[in-house]
Parts: sequence; structure tokens; C-alpha cells
Amino acid sequence: MSVRDQILAQVRANQPVNERPLPDLTSFPVRTSEVLDQFMTVLSSIGGKPVQVKDYSGIETYLQENPYPGRIISSIPALQHLADPIPENTDPHELANVELAIITGTFGVAENSAIWVTEANFQQRAVPFICQHLAVVLPADALVANMHQAYERLQGQEYGFGVFIAGPSKTADIEQSLVLGAHGARTMTVFLMG
Repeated sequence: MSVRDQILAQVRANQPVNERPLPDLTSFPVRTSEVLDQFMTVLSSIGGKPVQVKDYSGIETYLQENPYPGRIISSIPALQHLADPIPENTDPHELANVELAIITGTFGVAENSAIWVTEANFQQRAVPFICQHLAVVLPADALVANMHQAYERLQGQEYGFGVFIAGPSKTADIEQSLVLGAHGARTMTVFLMG
């Protein structure tokens, strides 16, 4: 018998005898009244900026008071007078000069301030990662408390590309110094609408 066959025989002989059921994950505490405050606190602590607005005019006012010099793109029709539309099916290199990208998020997670976005939210996968500054518009009532609820919400959905984004790009592995924007957006603003 070869060494390979001996190893495989040992693996087959050492299978679990009594399978245990998976733990019940519904026992995690959920404090829905606090999710907005928790989301905003966590987002601020990881370098993002939460901004509460009532509607798109609040976003317009914010952008007028905090202008971004350079190219602004958006996938949101209500903001097309402030930004160019995100070009579909284009070479991502053509987006290298984007200063600010404004996209929509599907829902957010309070425990880590991650926002679920899919390609349907911004047409071009590179957009949230190639821009200098990222702004995400998220309904304030589209928050879940934790990742367990987030994955339950994703059950059965069909999408080509989806990702959780939490705050601006950051790394701390270079001389143990935190660097924002090392490999993605330098800032992230979340417009919590509602």
C-alpha cells in the first residue's frame, strides 16, 4: 500500500461517528431600536462619515457645501444634474480620474457598518474601488443588526456581483501605521436617507 493510500485509509477510518446539529443562530440578541445609532457610531470609528438626509435635495445641499474638485459620477437618476452617469460596459481604466462616485446600497449592517452593494447598483464593478471618494445612498430603514441577519436577507437572491463595503479603504500593515485609501477609496460618506 502506498503512503497516499495509507493516508486516505486513515482519513476514511476517522470520520465523525455522531454528527451534532448546528447551533441555533436565532439566539443572537437583536436590538432594532439601536441599529441606526450603532451603524453611525461604527462607521465613524472606522473612518467613514455618516450623513443623515431627508431626501436627494439634502445630498445636493451637502455636495454644494462640501464640493469635490474633479469628475463626479453617479448611478442615481435624481442626482444626474450633479454628476455624470456611470458609463456601462466601459473599460475600467476610463474611470481612473473619478474623484467622487455616488452609488446606492441595498442594506447596511449595524454591527460593522458594512453596506451590501451589487453590480446593479452601479453598473461597473470597479466603480467603488477606483474612485478617490465614495458616497453611498442608503435608506435609513434598510439596516439589519448583524451579519447573521444580513446573510438571511441574501438567501435566494440572484446577482452577478455583490460585495459588503465598510468604510474607506485602509491598511495598517505598513510600519504599523494606519493608511486610508491605500487600495481603494480614500473616504466614504454614507447618506442615510429617511
